[in-house]
Amino acid sequence: MGRIAPMFGFIGTIFGVIKIFYDIALANTVEIGVISTGLYQKMISSSGGLVVGVIAFIGYHWVNSRLDKLAHRMENTQIEFLDMLNEPSKL
Repeated sequence: MGRIAPMFGFIGTIFGVIKIFYDIALANTVEIGVISTGLYQKMISSSGGLVVGVIAFIGYHWVNSRLDKLAHRMENTQIEFLDMLNEPSKL
């Protein structure tokens, strides 16, 4: 999700720009009132996609680091267990 969310934001940005040009064509003028709706849509889409992407990126790296720690602990436990099996019996 972290990789695709910014793409959705960019798609929304393109739709916002299309709306800006459509509104300019209808009004036949470039005034802030004409382009503000498309700019708003563009900025909301971009920021939403980036926020979701950043959250997913942080979550991915957090989960990945937790899994690395778990794998390291499991490897250490395995080594300790094999060392215990290889010890000569003390009878």
